[in-house]
Amino acid sequence: MRYVGKLYRPPSEADALILQATIGCSWNHCTYCDMYRDKPDFRVRPLAESLEDLAHAGRELGPAVEKVFVADGDALVMDLAHWEPILDACRRLFPNLRRISCYATAVNVLAKSDADLRRLRELGLSLLYMGPESGDDATLRRIAKGSTAADHVEAARRARAAGLELSAIFLLGAGGVERSAEHARGSAALATAMDPHYLAALTLTVVPATPLATLAERGKFALPSVADLLGELRTFVDEARPTDALFRTNHASNYLPLGGRLPRDRARIVDVIDGALAGAVPLRPEHRRGL
Repeated sequence: MRYVGKLYRPPSEADALILQATIGCSWNHCTYCDMYRDKPDFRVRPLAESLEDLAHAGRELGPAVEKVFVADGDALVMDLAHWEPILDACRRLFPNLRRISCYATAVNVLAKSDADLRRLRELGLSLLYMGPESGDDATLRRIAKGSTAADHVEAARRARAAGLELSAIFLLGAGGVERSAEHARGSAALATAMDPHYLAALTLTVVPATPLATLAERGKFALPSVADLLGELRTFVDEARPTDALFRTNHASNYLPLGGRLPRDRARIVDVIDGALAGAVPLRPEHRRGL
């Protein structure tokens, strides 16, 4: 497989074959993110190259591949003329394939017709990872997400209607100290409205050389304390009401790895968070946290 620059994938895709069908992120304006700043000129990779890489993986790995993650930042932006041959090749080359997934933005989903989304599902795309980061519109504007909470609700509705599974990702600390409470409550409300199959919380890291780092240096952004970040997590878990979502905080950025189903395991998870706030449950050491 040929790769350009750094690669990122969700924790649950650690054992997936990664196909880099796009280079960079078509939006790439989020103030906190440096994941694709080494690839500022977004492009869709030539289809022939993607198909060549899949053919090579088929010869080398074939039956061993059960999951394929299509990178980079928001591969759903590709049109069907690119997606269809890629999905056809995945189904043909990997006989034990269980899942094909990619990152997506609300803008990507809303730009596709309902027929396009259904067609992608029919061809084998089964899971979209979407990162609203916050359900608070003021926070979404400040982090330059490019979409509102309402946009994410509509994108989630249309994805689910097409039969696509959805993993929604929220970012503790994204509202800063100033909007910590609004961010936590708004995120819980958005998680409820999006009603994803999978739900994850990550913790914001202020990465040097990002626009957010510049704001922090100027005193215009401050990350909440660890206790307040855990407080945001508690509010999020306590108030989110998805129908039945697998919930995880297993990303390396988090201080407190958690897992369970919401709403079934809400009380247990809240008890663990309360234990951490009281000092009875150990947190991940700072040196073991990462992006």
